[in-house]
Amino acid sequence: MKKSIITLLLMVFLGFSAFSQKYAYIDSEYILSNMPEYNEAQAELDRIAAEWQKEIEYQFYKIDSMYKKYQVEAITLPESMKKKREEVIIEAERNVKDLQKRRFGKDGDLFKKRAELIQPIQDRVFAVIDEFGKERNYAFIFDTAGSMTIIYADPKWDINEQIMNKLGISATNDATDE
Repeated sequence: MKKSIITLLLMVFLGFSAFSQKYAYIDSEYILSNMPEYNEAQAELDRIAAEWQKEIEYQFYKIDSMYKKYQVEAITLPESMKKKREEVIIEAERNVKDLQKRRFGKDGDLFKKRAELIQPIQDRVFAVIDEFGKERNYAFIFDTAGSMTIIYADPKWDINEQIMNKLGISATNDATDE
């Protein structure tokens, strides 16, 4: 009997404490887009990606030129020379595809550069969110950016502005205009 009363009291206590938990949400994309250092890092990544893409396109252009020249000359070339030129073209194409993969692949140079430039900024934002959540005793803070879906969110729990204030930034664009 005593055990069931204690169990019942414990369940009631836990039930009430569950209702007292605080929840909030943020939009990390909105916060990051208002950070000048993030925008600068993103611009640098875009510049680097465009430069690397131009480099790769130029290499493919050179290969295409080699192939067109080969097609014109193939009629007069001996078989051994044709084979050698084909191998050179195939090898050049393989090298450019390897370069493309090295630059833009899953763990490529762009991925590493993104981690170098963006990760410290994201770490700073998430550290502030963590600190803010602990200070204000939030049970959960959801991020509505990306794959997180919230069907309804009361705007009174939107803490984007507080996080941005704590980071020392102010909104430069309105997320509702997007």
